[in-house]
Amino acid sequence: MTDITTMDELLRDAPSNWGKWGPDDEVGALNYLDASEVLRGVAHISSGEVFTLQRLIGDPKGDPVWPGRSPAERTMIMDESTWDGADAPAFPGGLHYADDKIDAFLQGSTQYDALGHVWYGGKIWNGYDARTTVGGLDRASVAPIAERGVAGRGILLDMARFRGKKALEKGETFTHEDLEACAAAQGAAIEPHDILLIRTNFLQLFHEQGDAFYEDFCEPGLTYSPELVRWFQEQEIPNLVTDTIANERTVEPETGFALPLHCALMRNLGIALTEICDLEKLADSCAADGRYTFLYTAAPLKVHRATGAPVNPVVIK
Repeated sequence: MTDITTMDELLRDAPSNWGKWGPDDEVGALNYLDASEVLRGVAHISSGEVFTLQRLIGDPKGDPVWPGRSPAERTMIMDESTWDGADAPAFPGGLHYADDKIDAFLQGSTQYDALGHVWYGGKIWNGYDARTTVGGLDRASVAPIAERGVAGRGILLDMARFRGKKALEKGETFTHEDLEACAAAQGAAIEPHDILLIRTNFLQLFHEQGDAFYEDFCEPGLTYSPELVRWFQEQEIPNLVTDTIANERTVEPETGFALPLHCALMRNLGIALTEICDLEKLADSCAADGRYTFLYTAAPLKVHRATGAPVNPVVIK
């Protein structure tokens, strides 16, 4: 453990993209994904196979969520039994229908974080005052990300297979150098402006362990270092996509801080974070044909002033 006690101290000299796209920017590093980057992604389509990455909401096996959040609850409002009583609604022609609703955390499923979701030092992305989050995000909500959409070249980094494991273990870490080594082993280098998809298969343990999954909760993933953050900035990575709940090792081992990469990558560099993805079918396909690059597309739900929103990313190989 170090003597550093605050996020301000840890990230005092960390790189920042504040102001890079103007004082009113709310989508950050997604600005790297211009029309040429979309076409670069399209150029990696060869078979036309389509993969959707959202985890099922209401999975009979359970929905993994961040501790303290409850899984989504779907409630049936109308079904055939609605017409069993004498006071049943009547529609011309005899129409019957089903209707239901959902009560869910907006970040309780596969989702995009808004850039204003996490902060320290009283400032969110691009230097906006953290008081703009009171009652809802007036700046850097998920809505601007949802409005523009996301499309570009994606690359799967299958860290579980690279390390010869079914799933990475609780608290297991890896670095940007490990990501590069994984890419090299797969036969495709990480390029500037790539959307990074990292597979750990850690959430398989949620389905296997039940409640024990949350004991001493600490996910595997990237962990903070100055070198890693500089690498993300130099590579101009627009979007980090993972199959874990928090997109990074939950607790940074040197300081004991929670989620410093959310602060260094999202709050400071404006990198979009996409969490709780299901990468299993995509990973099996990539392992089978040796093609780990593709077109990645996504657009979270347009929710006014929201800190995040559900999404069903689509990959086309």
